[in-house]
Amino acid sequence: MNNVIEKLFEAKEKKSLTFEQIAKELDRNPVWVAALFYRQATASKEEAEKLKELLDLDENIVKELTKPPYRGKILEDIPRDPTIYRLYEIIQVYGIAIKEIIHEMFGDGIMSAIDFTIDIKKQEDPKGDRVIITFNGKFLPYKKW
Repeated sequence: MNNVIEKLFEAKEKKSLTFEQIAKELDRNPVWVAALFYRQATASKEEAEKLKELLDLDENIVKELTKPPYRGKILEDIPRDPTIYRLYEIIQVYGIAIKEIIHEMFGDGIMSAIDFTIDIKKQEDPKGDRVIITFNGKFLPYKKW
């Protein structure tokens, strides 16, 4: 883990804050905030300043948060963490089927990962609580030229 990521998580832990609480302060989604902490998103100057006040961050961390990150660098191999691996496994098993359904519904194109949101909810169930993950991305048709 790089130094910026470590400092962010140390500050979060020291203040005993959840991503949900930090997200409310920034008026953002908790998943986006977690991605920011892992340097997979970029904060505006205003967001970085709010984080500085909320977490008592030093100016170097604030500057880093406003720089475009090197996205996708964290996982280079098959993930070993069980939660991340299950998401990877879902794409391995259902990815082609999902692709086919998207093409049937929308045509030849992709779902944007830029014009995109994720939402995670907990659904209580007597047989075991359920995780609901919603991916919401703009459809981008392939161009012909």
